[in-house]
Amino acid sequence: MIKPTIQLKDLDKNDIRVGKIVTVFDVTSSDKLVGLDVDFGDFKRTILVGMKAERKNPKAEIEGTQALFVVNLEPKKMFGIESHGMLFDIGYANGITPVLAIPEKKVPNGTKAG
Repeated sequence: MIKPTIQLKDLDKNDIRVGKIVTVFDVTSSDKLVGLDVDFGDFKRTILVGMKAERKNPKAEIEGTQALFVVNLEPKKMFGIESHGMLFDIGYANGITPVLAIPEKKVPNGTKAG
C-alpha cells in the first residue's frame, strides 16, 4: 500500500546525507542494538541501529562503508547512549532482512540526498 500523498515541502524537512561508518561497536546491554560512529565530513555522529539479529558480524560487514542517514531527527537516549540520527535502510518495513541504502560510487561524506 502506498502512503498518503505529501507535498514537496514535507519531503524537504528530511535531511538525508551520506556518511561513512567509521566504527561499529556493540551496545552490550542490548540484544538488538549496535552503535555506529559516522563521519559526515563537517561533523560526526553516534547513531544506534537495531541490527544485531540481522547480521552475524556487523563490524566486519559494514565498517568503512558509506550509507544514507537521516541526520535531523531529535536525539534519543537508549541504554545510556544518545543516538543522533537514523540509518536509512531498505527492507525493514517489508519484513525482509534490511540492507543499507548506499551510493553507487564514493561521494564526499556529508553529501545530501534529494
